[in-house]
Amino acid sequence: MPWNDRTKRQLKLRDLDILMVVVQAGGMGKAARRLDMSQPAVSKAIADLEHTLGVRLVLRTQKGIEPTPYGLALVKRGVAMFNELRQGVQDIEFLADPTAGELRIGATEPLAVAIVAPVIEQLSRQYPRMAFQVVGGDLLGTYRNIEERNVEFVISRVSGALPDGCAAETLFYDSMVVATGANNPLTRRRKIELSELVDEPWTQQLADNHFGWLVANAFQAAGLSPPRMTISSSYLMLRYELLAAGRLLTVVPGFSLKLPRKHSFLRALPVELPHSRHPVAIITLKNRELSPLAQLFCERVRAITKPLAKDR
Repeated sequence: MPWNDRTKRQLKLRDLDILMVVVQAGGMGKAARRLDMSQPAVSKAIADLEHTLGVRLVLRTQKGIEPTPYGLALVKRGVAMFNELRQGVQDIEFLADPTAGELRIGATEPLAVAIVAPVIEQLSRQYPRMAFQVVGGDLLGTYRNIEERNVEFVISRVSGALPDGCAAETLFYDSMVVATGANNPLTRRRKIELSELVDEPWTQQLADNHFGWLVANAFQAAGLSPPRMTISSSYLMLRYELLAAGRLLTVVPGFSLKLPRKHSFLRALPVELPHSRHPVAIITLKNRELSPLAQLFCERVRAITKPLAKDR
């Protein structure tokens, strides 16, 4: 079916929305219940869409409904289209009332604590009707969120190539540091070799994420095996509670000891972690204009991180 005025008139947003629910639910009956429609009405919407486009969009199998390659292609574009329409409605709401609106942000946990939280605190005090949704995850997870348009932008450490279709605005460069509790005797040392710390007790997040890989890579670059973790956990607050006692060591982003949400109980040790310096950036989809609220948020992020940007 060629793209022309006739096709545009016959394609209906409602039918596309129904197709997306059918594919997600895996069946006409399940989709009908989710949409509060009759099953014949759902089937007719899919049939109308297939007739307009001249291709089969779904197949009935023993396991239920499965999309054809044509159906998958249309659903993929449909996700982007509905996302843009939703963003358009939110832009209108913001223009009508700049003190209100909703923003979805992606960030790794340390950046969410050090950068996103202070900005949300500023804006929510100034504009109480604003709403924010912060989606976490490691680096690869945040990339997926922006590619799938679950968030409008991501604030993340960047190592390696960006996914196709993404662009990055570097805010500052950050090196990872070895840190411990303020009462640890090692904090009184003026210089420490990384090899001296391998047999110390350590705590770190689970090693199956990107930051854990970066930590292991830093030790390997120094010709050392990564230290054995006394405590491994994905719970940030648990690790901080244990670190406060002053016995354990950990690796943290350098910015977490400098920005407004700095942790007074942690001290950086005078030891170098090789290959640990990377840019921290705002990551967006190429050729996609940020909403007014997102632009306002990013302006506040640049202001908070400006002191770190001087250290290039």
